[in-house]
Formats: sequence, structure tokens, C-alpha cells
Amino acid sequence: MNDHHQPAFALTIDFDAEELWLAESDANAARPGVLSQATYGVQFGVPALLELTADMGIPTTFFICGRDALRHPEAVEAISASGSEIGHHGLTHRSPDTLSRDEEERELTEALSILRRFSDDVVGYRSPSWDFSPHTLDLLESHQFEYSSNLMSAVHPFRHDSHALNELPVHWLLDDAPHFWFDSTSWDKTIRSTSEVLNIWAEEAEAIWDLGGTVTLTIHPQIIGRPSRVRMLRQFLQLVNDRGVPTLTAREAAARTVNGAGK
Repeated sequence: MNDHHQPAFALTIDFDAEELWLAESDANAARPGVLSQATYGVQFGVPALLELTADMGIPTTFFICGRDALRHPEAVEAISASGSEIGHHGLTHRSPDTLSRDEEERELTEALSILRRFSDDVVGYRSPSWDFSPHTLDLLESHQFEYSSNLMSAVHPFRHDSHALNELPVHWLLDDAPHFWFDSTSWDKTIRSTSEVLNIWAEEAEAIWDLGGTVTLTIHPQIIGRPSRVRMLRQFLQLVNDRGVPTLTAREAAARTVNGAGK
């Protein structure tokens, strides 16, 4: 087994504050209760995650919406100062498949310009929806991105057949939102306990590592940043450290590719 088939772990943090809610509905701009969730993520979630990961020696990658970076430059400066990688998460939180090609490219280039105020080395892209338009890969290639982290087709990072881009796979199992995100407009989803989610993550991670795969954990400051969930995240990261797998930035993990999306 070569190095590209060795287990690895990447902690990725999607910092989408107000833009998450504004993409859901323009009416949310006038709903301070809804937007207060984003405020919590900025004021508590980001500092708590930076403190935790520094304490445990875990490198991180923050995928950041451009307009959220404009709203909260102090938070993004703290992220950059921590040594975390900064990746692209759209300008707004609108999915590429809802945009024309020109709109998508404008969002891509405008957010790049904003994020490069904080880091010269923005080479990774995560769609706000974990999805592409027919133009996304072409645009990423033309703007010299090195990797994307959006597809669920593998447990190993792989090289796209049609484009000069690496892919760092993700999955809903290893995302905090499906387990914890509560939408008060429907009231039909139960919030899971931290012990249940810790068990789900640990079981999936161990199974992926047994295959020599890469575990990409996706979390959000306004979701994982609740006190009990930060405590649970510490427990999970301790499992990672105890397992002894390499802990990498998304860029580093994406570079450990195998050929073909199905492998």
C-alpha cells in the first residue's frame, strides 16, 4: 500500500454566517432572531474552534463565504493568524446551479479578491451546496484552483478525469448539519444528542481508515459551536489523535490522490 492509500484526517470548517440565511430567503435580512445564529457562530463558535484545534494540534481549513469575510474581517484575520488554510465557499451562499455562467464567475472572482486580502494562497473550493453547475469545474480550472471538496463518490481523494483538479470527498454522515441543524419553520426534525453523533462519526471514521481512506469532517461554527458540541468535538478529535492517523489541511489531503473517482 503506497502513501496515497494511507488513512488520513482533514478537519474542514464552513464559515458561512449571515450568508447562509440570506441565501435561504431575502426575508431573513429582517429577522434578527434567525441571524443571531450567525452572530453566535462568529462570536463564540470561531474562537472556540480555534482554541480547541490549537490545543489539540489539529490543522484546519476554513471555507469562507466572501461576503461573510467582509462582514467579519476580525474573525477571518484570527483564522488566518492561526495558520489555518483558507478556502473559497462562494461569495454568497447561493448554489452554483442557480446561477448563470457569468454570475457564477463573478461570484468566484469577487470572493477570491476578498479572501486574498487575508491569505495569498486560496486554492481550494467548496460549493455552498456541495454541488456544481455545468460550468463550475471549467471555471475552477481557469482560475488556477488546485482542488475542490464537494463530491461523495469515493473515500480516497482523486484526480478529476476531465480537469486538472483534485477532489477531496465529503459525505453527509461526517457533517454536523444533518445531525444538529434545526429549522424552526418546519418543527419536524429532532436534534440528535452529542453521544449519538460521536458514535456515528467514530464508526464511519474507523471504517474509512480501515480502507486506507481519508476522513473529511465538515463542521459549521454556528452549529458545532454550542458548548456541549464543542466538548463532543474534543472527544472525537482525541479519537483521531489516539488512532495516530495524519491530520492534514484540506489542500494536503486532496493532494494524496488515487486515480479514478470510484476507488
